[in-house]
Amino acid sequence: MRPALVATSHGTSSPEGRRAVAALVEAVRQRLPHVEVLDAFVDVQEPSPDAVMARLRGPAVVVPLLLAPGFHVRVDIARAASVPGASAAPTLAPDSRVVTVLVRRLLEAGTCDDDVVVMASAGSSDDHARACFEEVARDLSAAIGQIVPVGYVGGTGRPLDDVVADARAGGVDRRVVVSSLLMAPGFFHDRIAHADVDVVTRPLLDDGPVDTRLVDLVLERYSDAAAQGAWSGTG
Repeated sequence: MRPALVATSHGTSSPEGRRAVAALVEAVRQRLPHVEVLDAFVDVQEPSPDAVMARLRGPAVVVPLLLAPGFHVRVDIARAASVPGASAAPTLAPDSRVVTVLVRRLLEAGTCDDDVVVMASAGSSDDHARACFEEVARDLSAAIGQIVPVGYVGGTGRPLDDVVADARAGGVDRRVVVSSLLMAPGFFHDRIAHADVDVVTRPLLDDGPVDTRLVDLVLERYSDAAAQGAWSGTG
């Protein structure tokens, strides 16, 4: 009996965002026909990871469909994974596949070498989460050959508007492009779209086909966590 996979996302009231995340979970489900793959949400939507875990009879891996460790990982996901037979996988970032999708989104948006790129995140009050976002920005910088600063539209950290203002001041007559480090459309992507920029890339997930690299990443997080704990019934 392979452990169940509890795919735990943030949750959103955006219909587009819900469809995008559901498409990722369904793609994972198709790749794991002999594993029970269940949806859970830490906010906005139901069921919660606690509720899903309470219904399960057997081992499970809680896989955060989140980009960085923060409150929901430390509290909601850790609590859900604390029951016997459960374990928690790491967040999806940092990982080279996330950066590859970010680069793809920049190319799809028509970004060119003369553009100034900044990265936008939902942000967090958690130091570990911000460190994760900064690491992704460094990796993206290396991938595209220019320094990519990070701006936030929530939590603590430097506000996106301030980062954009600096980019405008330092790149006269150059377009400012925001690389959206968000899982899916919703509240935070709408806030990014209102920034004083020329282009905003699509989030990692949207109404288009799910990038197979993201599916691979979720599967790897599940397999690694299952091998380390859930098989033996330890959390």
